[in-house]
Parts: sequence; C-alpha cells; structure tokens
Amino acid sequence: MRRFPILSILFLSAACGLPPCTAQTTSPKIATVDMQVLFKRHPLTHEAEKELSGERARVQKDNNERGARVREVETELNALRKQLEDPTVNEAKKQALFKQWQMRQQEGLAMERERVEFQRRRTQAINERMVQRMKEILAEIRKLVVEQAKKDGYDHVLDSSGLSTSQVPILLYSKDATDITAGLLGQLDALPEPAEDTPSPDPQ
Repeated sequence: MRRFPILSILFLSAACGLPPCTAQTTSPKIATVDMQVLFKRHPLTHEAEKELSGERARVQKDNNERGARVREVETELNALRKQLEDPTVNEAKKQALFKQWQMRQQEGLAMERERVEFQRRRTQAINERMVQRMKEILAEIRKLVVEQAKKDGYDHVLDSSGLSTSQVPILLYSKDATDITAGLLGQLDALPEPAEDTPSPDPQ
C-alpha cells in the first residue's frame, strides 16, 4: 500500500454534517487528526496489504513461469541457428531448418507479447483493487472522525498528515487545535480483527 500515499487534506465541516460556521464571538473549535497514522493502524489495512502481497507473489510466479518458457524457445532458436550455420548441412536440410526457425521465432515473439500483456493487466488490476480498498478504509476512518467531532463539538477537523502538490505539509500551524488521533487509535484498536477469507483462484 505504500505506493499510494494519502495526499489530500481532510476538512470536516458542513459537508460532513457538522453545523456550518456562523458569526460568533468565540473562536471556532478546531481539532487535528493524523490520517496516515489511523490508516496504518486500521485492522483492514494489514489484511489488505497481506492479501495484495499474496496476489503480487502469484503474479510474479506466473510471470517467471512464462518467462522460462520464452527462454526455452530462445534456446531452441539458438540450436537451430547453429545448424543453419553449419557448412556440412545440405541446402535442402537448411531450408527445412530455416522454416522451423521462423515458425519457432514467431511462437516465441507471441509468447513474449502475451507474457508482457498478461503481467500488465494483472498488475493494473491489483493496483485498482488496492486503491478501492484504500478508499473503503479511509471512508470508515472518516466516519469515526466525524462522529468524534460531533460528540466533542468541534467545528473543524484538519488532517495534519495532508500534503500539498509540492509535498509540503498543508497544516503548518493551528492555534489551540486539539489532536484527537490518540482517542481514535483507541477506537481502532478495539475493532475486531477481520475474519480470514479463503483465497479465491486467480483469474486467467
């Protein structure tokens, strides 16, 4: 999951069901939360990482097997080439060997194209699944943050781990902001561990 870091800032106010900010004599009640820390601690994050790592390992194993078959064809082509270069082989035999060499070369090229395309499709599918799982986990965490904000009466909750497009922290300073990360970590630790599912067969 490391290849897909949390990039956007979480800003919870009216859009999340909290009362809109209105003119008031007191300053808004603001809290901060580290979404990166919460994401890493969520029970489903470890489960997703384990599942996706297993899928990547299976894809790599399949890719290695396909690559081995391509190398076998290359070995055959090298053997045929040596026979073609042998001056003791008559012309009729060379023509037959050349046709065989052309056929195996085309087969090898097709196998290599298939291997590359299969690897690309499977890797893309894993990445898309990773993004989807990440969104689901973040949605659950966001729900906990909103519930806690409503309970404690915060007007705004800012993600202290959010980065700008230039990878600079968005939240550099916030006066009197309360960090509610620790309390939310306690809630995450109290969640039951996800049940282990039986791995499904790889799609071909």
